[in-house]
Amino acid sequence: MAIIITDECINCGACEPECPNNAIYEGGVEWAMADGTGVKTDYQLHDGKTVGSDELQTPVSDDLYYIVVDKCTECVGWHEEPQCAAVCPVDCCVPDPDHEETEEQLLNKKSRMHL
Repeated sequence: MAIIITDECINCGACEPECPNNAIYEGGVEWAMADGTGVKTDYQLHDGKTVGSDELQTPVSDDLYYIVVDKCTECVGWHEEPQCAAVCPVDCCVPDPDHEETEEQLLNKKSRMHL
């Protein structure tokens, strides 16, 4: 399952540099699959939509830091625990019950992003 940032976020930014997948963005910032990954071709998102690797996507949040579900691997394959949650001073980085994935799925996602 991916991690989400709740409304308790204080916009400190501690989480953003810790993400090995560059899945965390400041509120209002557009994102792309190529950001911080090895993706160089079209990429199919979890909703079935195919996007260009450099194609800018609408921010998930305009006000708070947010995590892109298509890039979040819960740090599986990188670390023992999600690094955003480990450094968050207000514990607002929590599992997203709407996007549950197995460890195998998370490792496959990591492999697709980091060729």
